[in-house]
Amino acid sequence: MTYEEKTMKCDRIYEGKILNLRIDTVELPDKKYSKREIVEHPGGVGIVALTKENRVLLVRQYRKATDKVLLELPAGKLEVNEEPKETALRELKEETGYTAEKLEYLLECYTSPGFSSEKIYLFYGENVEPGEQELESGEFIDVESYTIEELKKLIDRGEIMDAKTIIGIQLLVTRMAK
Repeated sequence: MTYEEKTMKCDRIYEGKILNLRIDTVELPDKKYSKREIVEHPGGVGIVALTKENRVLLVRQYRKATDKVLLELPAGKLEVNEEPKETALRELKEETGYTAEKLEYLLECYTSPGFSSEKIYLFYGENVEPGEQELESGEFIDVESYTIEELKKLIDRGEIMDAKTIIGIQLLVTRMAK
């Protein structure tokens, strides 16, 4: 069976600093037509940063889209012509003040492929070194660190709800079990 949808028309609704919105008219495999609302996003990174004391760095920040303060991996948006690894090193430093001599690529995944092109690249940094945060204007972030056991409990209790963070922690748990 053919699953692809052929784009017949593309209407740009909004072009913003972080994302764009378009509505595509598509022809379905059964030759019927439908509309698709698509959020275009340049993608981002998340960093599973492990300190020398085997503590994982997380950031606590308010997220307007959820109207909640969330506990997340340090993360950020890819800039134009920036490689994901460069973004990861930059965002780790900006959000936490920590630096990593070496970052290892873990995986990449789509965040919400039903309506968004956003892809997140996850990296692992070991023995990260502390330093000074370099927050951008308008960023209000607290840096916290947790043991793997504490993180498992936070996930079990629903206190960590961010998908990239849950995936990153689970990848770390699997890595440590080997």
